[in-house]
Amino acid sequence: MAPRAKRRDRIPAFKSLVWMASLAPVAVLADRIFLFGQFTGGAFVDDPVELIQHWTGMAAMIFLFLTLSITPLRRLTGINTSQRFRRLLGLFSFFYASLHVFSYFIFDQRMQLGPIAEDVLERNWILVGFLAWILLIPLAVTSTGGWIRRLGGKRWNRLHRLIYPAAVLIVLHFIWQTKVLEMEPLIYAGILVVLLAGRWWVRRRT
Repeated sequence: MAPRAKRRDRIPAFKSLVWMASLAPVAVLADRIFLFGQFTGGAFVDDPVELIQHWTGMAAMIFLFLTLSITPLRRLTGINTSQRFRRLLGLFSFFYASLHVFSYFIFDQRMQLGPIAEDVLERNWILVGFLAWILLIPLAVTSTGGWIRRLGGKRWNRLHRLIYPAAVLIVLHFIWQTKVLEMEPLIYAGILVVLLAGRWWVRRRT
C-alpha cells in the first residue's frame, strides 16, 4: 500500500481519538459534579456552577489556541493531514464557549434579558467575553464545505480571520475577570502572542 493511502487509512482513527480527547472535559465535569471525582481524583465540589463556568471557559480557550496552532505546525512539520482536524477543533471551541456563555445566562441571570444586558454593558470582562462568543458564531456556522463554496475561498478566508480578534477578546476576558493580576492569564496571553506570531510568519513565508 502506498504511504499516502496508509495515511488516509489512519485519519478515521485519529479523528476518533480527537473526538474522545475533545469530549474529555465534559466527562471530567460530570465526574466532579455527579460522582464527586471518583474517576478523576477530584474533591467534593462546593460550587458546581463556578466549576462549570471555569472549566468550559478554559476548554474554549485551549481549543481555540489548538485551532490557531494547526497551520504553523503544518508548515513546520510538513504533516498536511493536521489540517483535517482544524475545523473539528474550532467547532469544539465554539461548543465549550457556548456552554460557558449559557451557564452564565441560565445559572447567574436566570435567562432574564434585562439583567443580562445591564451586566454585559457594565462589566468590561463580561462584554469582551460576550463579543468573543458573537465572533465565533459565524465561524461555526460557515465551517462546512458547502459554505466555502457559497462564499468563495477568498471571502471565506476573510470571514474566518475573525478568529484573531475572538482569541484576543477571550484572553482579555480571562485577564480582566481576575480581581488581582495573576500569572495564569498572563501565561495564556503569552501563548496567544506566540501563536499569532507563528501565523504571521507563515503568511510571510507564503
